[in-house]
Amino acid sequence: MSKSISRRSFVAGAAAAAATCGLAACGGSGAAATTEAASTAASGDATKLTFVLDYTPNTNHSGVYVAIAKGYYADENLDVEVVQPPEDGADALVGTGKAQVGMGYQDVMANYLGSDDKLPVTAIAATIQHNTSGIMSRAGEGIDRPRGMEGKRYGTWDQDVEKAIVKSVVETDGGDFSKVELVPSGDEVSGLKSNQFDCVWGYEAWGLQNAKIQGLDCDYWSFRSIDSAFDYYTPVIIANDDFLKDSPEVAKAFLRATKKGYEFCVENPDEAAQILCDAAPETDAELAKASAEYLADQYTADASSWGIIDPDRWAAFYTWMNDNQLTPVALDVNGGFSMDYLEQ
Repeated sequence: MSKSISRRSFVAGAAAAAATCGLAACGGSGAAATTEAASTAASGDATKLTFVLDYTPNTNHSGVYVAIAKGYYADENLDVEVVQPPEDGADALVGTGKAQVGMGYQDVMANYLGSDDKLPVTAIAATIQHNTSGIMSRAGEGIDRPRGMEGKRYGTWDQDVEKAIVKSVVETDGGDFSKVELVPSGDEVSGLKSNQFDCVWGYEAWGLQNAKIQGLDCDYWSFRSIDSAFDYYTPVIIANDDFLKDSPEVAKAFLRATKKGYEFCVENPDEAAQILCDAAPETDAELAKASAEYLADQYTADASSWGIIDPDRWAAFYTWMNDNQLTPVALDVNGGFSMDYLEQ
């Protein structure tokens, strides 16, 4: 992944597209793709699956690339193709059945789970066990806690959920969100270095590692350290609902192999980073290695095994969203995910 690409600016576009993309608008149906997957499995030939990324290849995806390189999918009689997301995002492609599985986010999923035009998409595994995001700022400028954002420029991608989360943590810390100046976001490190903004939403696995590599001393605090409701799942592996209904054993096989891939990443971060770079040569090798070493402790963290989604934590975030009326239709706080396909 290029150091100049902002993860959240990419995801913001995907979220906006998913929020407005009903099945009719996106075109197509999942029936053909899922039926084909089921019939291929029955014939004994390798079942072909399409996995759509959320954005440019990076260490969030390493377990999938490892599973391909190490033959874990082949061992399950699966032929998995990784594709880049279209303009309307991974969720829309999975929702229409043009891809059976992909990478998503609990916060982004809320855009369509809380609307009248719900995409038939379900989260089936947690890629990383905890939310590893928070606010990055240049060190020593007083933004080492949320209320320190008062009077400072925050680089925003102008999404309702994002701004509501930032407002909540600032006010929880006794600050006044109205005194935070909102300016357009960009790449975390280059934006901070060039003084485009004073603070920005960043991820420990990528933005903070990139800052260290580029010699930028940062202050950082995480959202989940301020409010446990913000320890939501980002990212998650998502699947098309028709695919899950028609081919449950294929979905289980996919997750078995994927789980092995991420378990390999936990035990062999440097080799996993190299596999990612081999698959996506445009990836910055130094950053991939640093990120992989950080994520080795985060993929599973304190869970009993990789991929588990805690129903209480899932519900806590959607309850917070409902309390703040952030979606047109109230979210089913217990909906949108399933642990039926992950063998624990």
